[in-house]
Amino acid sequence: MASAARRRGGHVTSPAHHSIPVRPGHLREAADRIEQATGMRVEIIGGTLVMSPSPSGKHAGIVIDLRDAIRPGLPDVCEAFENVSVPMPGDPDDYATPDLTIGPRSFKDRDEWLLDADAVELAVEVISPNERLKGINEKTAWYASARVTYLLQIDPRTGTWSLFSRPDHAESEYRGVIHGKYGESVPLPTELGGELNTNGLARYGA
Repeated sequence: MASAARRRGGHVTSPAHHSIPVRPGHLREAADRIEQATGMRVEIIGGTLVMSPSPSGKHAGIVIDLRDAIRPGLPDVCEAFENVSVPMPGDPDDYATPDLTIGPRSFKDRDEWLLDADAVELAVEVISPNERLKGINEKTAWYASARVTYLLQIDPRTGTWSLFSRPDHAESEYRGVIHGKYGESVPLPTELGGELNTNGLARYGA
């Protein structure tokens, strides 16, 4: 789907949900220019440029708290990286950038900016205040299509979390999902440290 969209051309989805035409084959170039001009994070999800505003202090703080909580339980060969992009297998021009990416510690010594999806142990997304359900569902389907083994979504709007597992590439969906709320531990697999404490994670204000 993403490759076909690029051949036809693509469009940009901004926080205000305006569409901006992009010349066929130039999505990566457009993404780079937008990031340089605005400082916003840009992802290419299914052939569409998705722009995210700079995170709030609470959003950034939640990412830091999650990283601090996850790191002690990781094996020595793994690390928790912030803002590392993950490409769709076989399509480096279609990529997402999780808030946290758990992958091989050796990645810190590489010059590449993309970490292959099959090397990702866990992707963590912290939902933004104005993020819409359609966009959340599309990104969840993207991670399943990319075969990311585990996806953890934290929603500070409601004080809840969802852990997705068993990706079905053909159906672009996760077969396993567990929902919980702040104060309830996330049952990460043993190799990722086991139970992840969610006590103390911030919630967005009104």
